[in-house]
Amino acid sequence: MADWTGWRFILTVCVTSVLVVEADITAHTPVGQLFVFELQRETFQNDFEPFLKHYAGRVYNDPMLFKCNMQSFPDLPGWLRFTQRHHYDNGFLYGTPLAQGKSMIEITVTNKRSYDTFRDRLIITIDPPAKRMPYQAEFFIPLREIEKVLPSTVQIEIRQDMMRMWKTDRLDFVNITSALDRGGRVPLPLAGHYEGVYVKVGSDQYFSECLLTLQTAEHRRQCEAGGKAKIPGDCKVCSYPGNCVTWCKSTLIDLSRPVIPPPAPTMGPGILDAGGVYEPPESPPPRDFLPDYIVTVIVPLALAIILCLLLAYIMCCRREGVERRDGKTPDIQLYHRHTIHGNTSELRSMAGCRGVPPPLSTLSMFNARTGETAPPFQTDSPSIPLILAQQEINTDTLPRK
Repeated sequence: MADWTGWRFILTVCVTSVLVVEADITAHTPVGQLFVFELQRETFQNDFEPFLKHYAGRVYNDPMLFKCNMQSFPDLPGWLRFTQRHHYDNGFLYGTPLAQGKSMIEITVTNKRSYDTFRDRLIITIDPPAKRMPYQAEFFIPLREIEKVLPSTVQIEIRQDMMRMWKTDRLDFVNITSALDRGGRVPLPLAGHYEGVYVKVGSDQYFSECLLTLQTAEHRRQCEAGGKAKIPGDCKVCSYPGNCVTWCKSTLIDLSRPVIPPPAPTMGPGILDAGGVYEPPESPPPRDFLPDYIVTVIVPLALAIILCLLLAYIMCCRREGVERRDGKTPDIQLYHRHTIHGNTSELRSMAGCRGVPPPLSTLSMFNARTGETAPPFQTDSPSIPLILAQQEINTDTLPRK
């Protein structure tokens, strides 16, 4: 029984180790060459419920969001970049390693339908340089975007066109960079506007004759003039219109010639040589700051005083006064205002107690001074207001000064 328990434990450990090893995704890339890893949504679709793309007569095509970072770090390594344009598009990890080593990348996948998450790990082993590519060329493709160039099928098309221009099949990708990473502008969200892509390739064979025209003075002069540079017929190879190259933004790089480092600075003893008596610089000539003071202080202050005086004249001296205003106001309007103030005072005095007779203002018509009720004004004209007729009866109640 003990032996069976031991064997079962060993078998469990082996199966677990195998599953752990299979859970990691491994990839190899040499130093100095382009590395591209595509995160396919169809592959990760089986990691979410119902764990099948086709289930119960339904095809699951869920939108997914990929997030990549180096293990135990918030960002990716300096040589690696990630891009995903839309949740229904695949993601791409791409870059060119510059030194040997190993990078562990954590991949977090979020299903935007169910908001479930799944985490995987990619182990990238960077091997020593497999090829020596001293001759490199960088081409600018304006009608492409970085997500459309990274798939292997598009890379094959671009590589075939460049092999015809270079006249060699020993050609490999060194780097692919978006124009936005080089300081380019974000294109308008309209059809026919693209970001542009820089594609760098390398080879161990020297440049072809048509490529060497990029280094001629005539080619530089045509590019500086703003026109299209004339390229020989051998370099006019463009099997697909989207892969056509802008020659004025293309360059050749020759790494076969050793770069002479600048001379090192000469180290001295650290003690300055005797140079005579120190002569300090002369003081600057005197300057009159009165005009500056007048312009910056006096003039704004004078304008502020003038504005204050003008505002005071408008607010204080242009007022017509109470007597002049009452003289221009019609008697019926003055009487109406006096009646409102009197009624308000009467209502406030009644608020203190409840056992008081009804106010005089509730009567049909009354004399504000004596409290006597006046007979209604008899008139046959409907255009004369009642309050105006009563005013003619109680003219002694008007407040006249």
